[in-house]
Amino acid sequence: MLKVLLTGHSTGLGAALAQALLAQGASVLALSRSSHPQKDGPAGATLSEVALDLSDNAALTQWLAGPALTEFFRGAERAVLINNAGKVEPIGPPGMQEPAAIAGAVALNVAAPLMLADAFVKVTAGCADRRLMHISSGAGRSVHAGWSIYCATKAALDHHARAVVADKLPGLRVESLAPGVVDTQMQAQIRDTTIERFPGRERFEAMKRDGALASPAQSAELIVAHLLSDAYGETVDSDIRQLKI
Repeated sequence: MLKVLLTGHSTGLGAALAQALLAQGASVLALSRSSHPQKDGPAGATLSEVALDLSDNAALTQWLAGPALTEFFRGAERAVLINNAGKVEPIGPPGMQEPAAIAGAVALNVAAPLMLADAFVKVTAGCADRRLMHISSGAGRSVHAGWSIYCATKAALDHHARAVVADKLPGLRVESLAPGVVDTQMQAQIRDTTIERFPGRERFEAMKRDGALASPAQSAELIVAHLLSDAYGETVDSDIRQLKI
């Protein structure tokens, strides 16, 4: 049985990933502040939701101390963690970011995925096929003015994945995958940002105008197909646009 722990499943790419996983007959345990708009899947597919603010590391620590994760992955033939939840804010150069916003971004984009990865590896120790995926970004691999926090947090996920691969844990495949530029609410936030805070805004406006953004459903189907393939884990810092699926 395929069992998947997924974060940030209520909107955008996360919601599409939930649907794509359900279509594969997976049992999905989803963590987010709000619920998924649909819960449709074939017989045997299930979506269980936990309302949790992943930027609240104390609340996540408390939840991880409970039995829910162990109970969910009990009996899994294939166990998966997808760390999808994340945020692009604060946008702007240092001096315009604010301490609380920085702390919240690091808590959500870095601390929560690393905490979940640790817990996932621990509770799936008896599973022969374990797969960990960080949803990263090209921003973790190239420089964007105004995105120093977002770039740094995504780069942290990439390097975490590389280090975990070096740990050579039994049965564990790991990737930090860039999903391309997807037409989500995050993209709308980027386009609404002032040029002062984000000088690269025009590029994203042009991509929206020219229909160059991938849809969440299309991206999710490609990501899930790769996640479940034999090729998963061959490239640790992968990009969905460069994979042959």
